[in-house]
Amino acid sequence: MEYDFLVDTYDSERLKTLNVWSMFRDEDLTIRPHPLLGRDRNPLEQMVHQCLSENKWFCNMFDIDVGAPPLPGREVRLEFIKRYAEDSGKRLVLLRTKEKVWWEQKVFFFDVKKTRTWIMVRRIAHTAHHRAEMTTLLRLLGHQVHSVYGPSVDTGGLPDNKALTIYAYPDIDSLIEGESRGGSKRALPGPGDKPSTERPDA
Repeated sequence: MEYDFLVDTYDSERLKTLNVWSMFRDEDLTIRPHPLLGRDRNPLEQMVHQCLSENKWFCNMFDIDVGAPPLPGREVRLEFIKRYAEDSGKRLVLLRTKEKVWWEQKVFFFDVKKTRTWIMVRRIAHTAHHRAEMTTLLRLLGHQVHSVYGPSVDTGGLPDNKALTIYAYPDIDSLIEGESRGGSKRALPGPGDKPSTERPDA
């Protein structure tokens, strides 16, 4: 089906989101690491937003209700990881059953009508936007950051400098198992001795 790429992208974005969440510690979740962040979300509030927002979009725009409370009973990091992994996994299964006509149907996107293909692209961008805010919070907290889409400063810097793509975990099952045991993320080499900038004169 020509829209399988949207479903596959949603699947990969689930893992990327959970990998980023796994880089936090429980004690980080309510910290606002910058004095001006009092008017923005801390890590816990970002997790709440991801779970509630995605549940609302899927129920109202995709007509997919997984029949579960969108938030965990205990609002701690591992429980958020488990809740989002389970619910997004159920959504993924249902998305894989949808036919071309369903994807091309126009439904309400807030106060306008858009196709579900358009809405899924916007949903993926929405998730990526908030995930980037989370990686910024990780940096402000002084944590190393594994790969999200490719090499990062902590995986060696730039691809031109032979930096590696190193995800915290290769899949969701190993992520939940590893974090349930206290964490078993892949080791990171650090930035290396070259600047992480494409500027040739740096």
